[in-house]
Amino acid sequence: MKMTKRLRELLESETILVAPSAYDALSAKVIEWAGFKAVGTTGFGMSACMLGKPDVGLLTMSEIVDQCKRIADAVDVPVMADADTGYGNPINVIRTVEEFERAGMAGIYIEDQVWPKKCGYIRGKGVIPLEEGVMKVKAAVEARDDPDFLIVARTDADIISTEEVIKRGNAYADAGADLVKPQPKSMDQLEACARRIKVPLHIGTGRIGRFSPSVKELEEVGNVKAVTFPTTPLLAATKAMMGLMETIKNTGTIETYADGLMAFDEFTDFIGLPEIYSLEQRYKITK
Repeated sequence: MKMTKRLRELLESETILVAPSAYDALSAKVIEWAGFKAVGTTGFGMSACMLGKPDVGLLTMSEIVDQCKRIADAVDVPVMADADTGYGNPINVIRTVEEFERAGMAGIYIEDQVWPKKCGYIRGKGVIPLEEGVMKVKAAVEARDDPDFLIVARTDADIISTEEVIKRGNAYADAGADLVKPQPKSMDQLEACARRIKVPLHIGTGRIGRFSPSVKELEEVGNVKAVTFPTTPLLAATKAMMGLMETIKNTGTIETYADGLMAFDEFTDFIGLPEIYSLEQRYKITK
């Protein structure tokens, strides 16, 4: 079954599709290993791990597409890609959809921020006019080759008002978006969006110190079909590595940190070394 079709079937389930966000192939494999049936991606995480810089529109489309292709190649579940603003006007969006489809994505989410964009969790965001946002969504819908390829329209109009979020959400739904992704700052705002936006919602959550509803809370709200955790995997991995580096610097050994490390053989099994050994035997590769 094509990944686009599989994603559609998952979204038709009565339960919310939970798809934590990967920033590289390894994090995607961990998400799949944990039993999640789909993977999201995170522009925030890719900017941090590829450039060591914040998500302020520094990565190009080709860089993100390449990283997304590596993620899709590493797992056997559908991948939904963060395609930022579509990297330009509606004509640019057409190419964006074509490239992400070719990279093996099951869908993308595009946002209505001005370019260069910023991570939705940091200050200084701006949004394009509503009509331009509608045309970009329309272009994305019309550009897809596979009708099952998912188009998620994200709006950052929370910087204006809840009414503007709802207005844009419904306009993007009318333009053909399959899901709308608001950036709610409170339960009241989330509930209003869920109640008044005419298509199901996609919600990003999981950031300490910010409104971050649980999956259970989202189920209770209703009209939420997908949830990603866009920053959490990266934050967890970075904190763990910092702890290890501090231990090495302070003690000169890893012994006191051993419980926090995966065994080397276990790790090589996880990333597929036994399969490589099997192929070497099959094709009589000797060293």
